[in-house]
Amino acid sequence: MVAGLVAVTRRDLLLAWKRPGDVLNPLFFFAMVCTLFPLAVGPSPEQLTFSGPGVLWVAALLAALLSLNSLFLGDHEDGSLDQLLVSAQPLPMLVLGKTLAHWLTSGLPLVLISPVLALTYRMPGNVMGVLMLTLLLGTICLSLLGSIGAALTVGLNRGTALLGLLILPLAMPVLLLGANTVSLAAGNEMYTTGVWALAAYAVAAISLAPYATAAALRISNE
Repeated sequence: MVAGLVAVTRRDLLLAWKRPGDVLNPLFFFAMVCTLFPLAVGPSPEQLTFSGPGVLWVAALLAALLSLNSLFLGDHEDGSLDQLLVSAQPLPMLVLGKTLAHWLTSGLPLVLISPVLALTYRMPGNVMGVLMLTLLLGTICLSLLGSIGAALTVGLNRGTALLGLLILPLAMPVLLLGANTVSLAAGNEMYTTGVWALAAYAVAAISLAPYATAAALRISNE
C-alpha cells in the first residue's frame, strides 16, 4: 500500500514540475491579495493588526480552491483515472497519494511564503510562527476536503463553480479556527485551543477524507 502511495505522489510531483504555472498561479494570487489589501485600507498599525489574520486566511483559502479543480481532471482526460479505479492497490491509499502531492505543490508553498506576506501587516515573529502552524494544519484540511469535491465534480461542465459551493461550507470551520487563533496570538491571549482543534480536524480529515473521495470517484465514474 505504501508503494502505491509513494508511486502516485511521485508521479503527480513530476507532472507538477513539468507544469510550473499550475503551482505558481495560486502563489501569485495569494501574494496579490495579501499585498494589495494594506494599500486599500491604509498604513494604520491597528487596522493592519486587526485585519491581517483574516485577510491572510481568506486569501489562502481562495488560493487553495484555485488548484483543486485540476486534482483529478488531468487523470480523467487521459484515462489514467480508470487505471486507478481498477488498480489492485486500495483506492483510498492512491487518493491519499494524489492529495499529498497536491498539498506539497499548493498548500506547503502558501505556508512557506506566509511570513513574508505577514510583514506587510506588521506581525511579530511569534505571531508569524502561529500563522505558519495554523496554515500548515489548515491547508492539509483544505486539500483533503477539496479532494472530495474534486472527485464529485470531475468531468462536469462548470465544475469549478460547483466545487466552490461544495467545499466552502466544509472549509468554514477551518477558516474561522485559523483566523481566530492567529488573532488571539496577536492579542497575547490563549490560542492553544485553536491549534489543537485544527490538529484534531486535520487528523479526522486524514482518516476519513480518502475513503469519501474514493467513493465519490466511483460514483462519478458510473
